[in-house]
Amino acid sequence: MRDETTRGRGGTLAAVGPVVSAVSVQTGAGFGATLLPLLGPVGVVGLRQLFAALVLLPAIVGRRIGLRTMQPALLLGLALLVMNVTIYASIERIGLGLAVTLEFLGPLAVALFTSRRILDVVCGLAAGAGVVLLTGSVVALDPIGVALGLLAGAAWAAYIVLGARTATRLPGVQGTAVASVVASLGTLPFLAVALANLAPQHLPLVLGIGLAVGVLSSALPYSLDLVVLRRIPRSLFSVLQSLHPAAAALAGFVILHQVLSVPELVGLAAISLANAAAVLGSARRDAVARRLAAASPSAP
Repeated sequence: MRDETTRGRGGTLAAVGPVVSAVSVQTGAGFGATLLPLLGPVGVVGLRQLFAALVLLPAIVGRRIGLRTMQPALLLGLALLVMNVTIYASIERIGLGLAVTLEFLGPLAVALFTSRRILDVVCGLAAGAGVVLLTGSVVALDPIGVALGLLAGAAWAAYIVLGARTATRLPGVQGTAVASVVASLGTLPFLAVALANLAPQHLPLVLGIGLAVGVLSSALPYSLDLVVLRRIPRSLFSVLQSLHPAAAALAGFVILHQVLSVPELVGLAAISLANAAAVLGSARRDAVARRLAAASPSAP
């Protein structure tokens, strides 16, 4: 009974968790992008990670965690640092939707190289096609912005691998808390300089948006990701990350008033269908596995 309940929860998380995470991250990223003219990419990331660390710090205060146990979370923090700095620097140059679209190539690579299920590969390729449609109408790309987006994608791939390892070592949100503290410490000096150069009248608004971005783009979604990674395969999780370009395009439209073209809308539909197929396929496999387990002579 416990096995069936766990699998059922895993199926729900596979369907709902990545959607909530993607919408939360990209909504926060949209608000964070409004601070780029005031703080710059590293300053925005520093503010975001500082508030995320402060929100999650109670999860590890007073806890004795060995260095060996923390190692994946420490590396996860470095991956978060690189991923967030490069993606905001890319957003500054080429816009939210395109930057996150390029960043998705990292999870797509993880999905294609780690999955042994043909459905995951097909869904990953379909999602990749949707990503191409999201960027197909873009001309005169900034090469530095593109390179930063691709580097963010490599860091995102590392985040998935290290996140899965962290999820097996540290319970609850402890792994996210450790990683957020590491990422915050790496950007704190740059944040201090950015805030010192900020006009005093802008400080309350910047801190308020920073708190929202820290919760929406880091504390909530990264904690949710580690919970999901405990319950579903990395390959499926990686396919479901294609929701991020779609969420980024929508956030860019709503928050930053970036208009979506017809090919971009088709790309969003392709990504949504690929994700739905991946989730339904995973749920169907779980149902078959439960029936086989129940029919097995060794089943209690």
